Amino acid sequence: MKYDVKVELNSRVEEYSFNEVAKQANGAAWLKSGNTVILATVVIDETEIVKDDFLPLTVQYIEKSYAAGKIPGGFFKRETKPSDFETLTSRIVDRSLRPLFPKGFGHPTQITIMVFSADKEADLQVLALNAASAALYVSDIDINRSVCAVRAAKVDGELILNPTLCELDKSTLDLYLSGTKDDLLMIEMRSKGGVKIDTNLMIDPLMDPTLSSAIIATHISNAVAEDELITILAKSEELLFKTNATYEQMFKALKKEVMPLECKAHELNEEMVQYVRSNHLEDIKSAMNQMAKSERSTALRQLRKKIITTKDEWVEIELKDAIESVKKEQVRGQILNERVRADGRALNEIRPISISTNVLPSAHASCLFTRGQTQALVVLTMGGPKDAQMFEGLTDDGTQNENFMVHYNFPGFSVGEASPIMGTKRRELGHGNLAKRALEPVVNLDGQTVRLVSEILESNGSSSMATVCGGYMALRAADIETSDTIAGIAMGMVSDGAKYAILSDIMGLEDHDGDLDFKVTGSKDGITAMQMDIKLGGISLNILKEALYQAKEGRAHIIDIMEEAEKNIAFNDGVLPSTDFFHINPSFIGDIIGQAGKTIREIIEKFEVAIDIDKKDGKVKVTGKSKSGVQAAREHIEGIVNTPKMPKIEYKVGDIHKGIVKKIVEFGAFIELPDGVDGLLHISKISDQRVEKVSDVLKEGQEINVEILEFKGNKLSLGIA
Repeated sequence: MKYDVKVELNSRVEEYSFNEVAKQANGAAWLKSGNTVILATVVIDETEIVKDDFLPLTVQYIEKSYAAGKIPGGFFKRETKPSDFETLTSRIVDRSLRPLFPKGFGHPTQITIMVFSADKEADLQVLALNAASAALYVSDIDINRSVCAVRAAKVDGELILNPTLCELDKSTLDLYLSGTKDDLLMIEMRSKGGVKIDTNLMIDPLMDPTLSSAIIATHISNAVAEDELITILAKSEELLFKTNATYEQMFKALKKEVMPLECKAHELNEEMVQYVRSNHLEDIKSAMNQMAKSERSTALRQLRKKIITTKDEWVEIELKDAIESVKKEQVRGQILNERVRADGRALNEIRPISISTNVLPSAHASCLFTRGQTQALVVLTMGGPKDAQMFEGLTDDGTQNENFMVHYNFPGFSVGEASPIMGTKRRELGHGNLAKRALEPVVNLDGQTVRLVSEILESNGSSSMATVCGGYMALRAADIETSDTIAGIAMGMVSDGAKYAILSDIMGLEDHDGDLDFKVTGSKDGITAMQMDIKLGGISLNILKEALYQAKEGRAHIIDIMEEAEKNIAFNDGVLPSTDFFHINPSFIGDIIGQAGKTIREIIEKFEVAIDIDKKDGKVKVTGKSKSGVQAAREHIEGIVNTPKMPKIEYKVGDIHKGIVKKIVEFGAFIELPDGVDGLLHISKISDQRVEKVSDVLKEGQEINVEILEFKGNKLSLGIA
């Protein structure tokens, strides 16, 4: 392969070939970095132009199993539907490149990214965007800006830009941002929870092995403080701008001759705009007050029909654009000039919130979270290790297990649309992934599997953040421990260049007509996840910092309401599985297990629980269908541990002891001796006379004197004394 460009970056080398393969595409880039090879292509349909006011861009990121020397698992031995990682990567590339296209671009455009070879240390999401941007930049489409991605990690407190996957795995931060050489366009961020070891609280295990592990290890979310995040963004942004400038300089001479393309005319009919503004401004304001999307759309449609009846020479689609323009002008002007929003709220005001927990009696846990006209029913189900979702990525060593899942569903009725419920869409997958990244850092499942399902019942502004809040409450309604209280809030911004306004808890109208879609989740102290798309072409870090602090204020308000609701949680005790973790002195493990496992089997049967014991550090996990059973099992185990150990009896042949008949079988009886050891009294040793049935002579629970006759390995043979 002949490479046209070699780019040496701070952490890797990228080599690009633009003229060797896929020559019939409008643009193509073959990227090699280490052992990773990616092909990105761009194709447009220059003969067609869509009439609707949207950009018909489709991005597909596709991984091939052969890229990592693997054959697809399962029955079908070829790639089928995209994995979650492929779909989420497609979304990231789409959201990063979409702002590059000029307004009015209506030609169907397909960007395809295929991974042909995968290096186990390669960040495929970063390389996918870089390859796609290179293909778009050198294509014959009139786009002359490069977009690339920078990943930031934090390992042992040290910031690492563009880390390897091994470094990212050890990191407490995963920050992905994309943009041009001048503007930041998109941010994806999450913290990664872990265990904190407090050396000041370490206790010598020889002094007290029951406490050492429990005290020094604490699960923490590693939430990032606002000021620290801004500092990291500033350093990452600097590298982002510098890298894009390098790309543009290297790729400029290889760009194809630009193809003349027609863009849709977006010139407003000023006569219509002036007419609507002069005669129907109150109707527009009335429609704005219809907060639900379906109600607002109906009001605007009725206004359009009303005007057309008197102006039958006007084109309805042009009138629709004029009404929409006046509506947007009114929404933005009211916010910027009067500092009041369409529903009358202050800029930082949160809509009313109500929370109901465990509304579903047969589910393990549930929460109905309502904020304004957004409502999410989040349902939690608990399972064991075998219930985890299995998956395998190109850079993974074997199959991985996902034991914390968040699934988000957005039916049409939630926004008043008459549409059937179909398969999971990219948006649903993306919103579920955002909620998962928000909540995962604060839970330590330790072998359990938890699935959260968010059913959006009503939507008018950030149902994904309602999913985060409802998801946290569902975790608490299942009595699952969390290291922080987590809430989510959607932020927005309106700017005319000279003035700007930051909005807390935006509704659908403000999202549609605003310049920024910014979702941030976290505790009162820091951020666990963030997602931001910028529509106005960049944002200064000073404004972003102001938005982060306003979001922090909003989160604190929501968390106060959530913590109050926590006090009223009533657990579904008859349905909810319960798990308890505690430590014991490892020297008592033999007493809990008993001879041949007899003691632990009795505990399991009596309290209807499952017990796992780590023999090395004395960690005990008790799981059962009821909290009372689990608690009783724990108390029983702790009773064994706290009972002073008696010296074991040393049994010898010929000794006589008093025992209890524990179980009668056809060939004899099992006798429990004083320290819990069992011996067999054979039917032939019960009496000097012939015994037909053991039960004719002995009864279970009867005390008898027995003699030790012989040892058979670990078993005792007994006779009547």
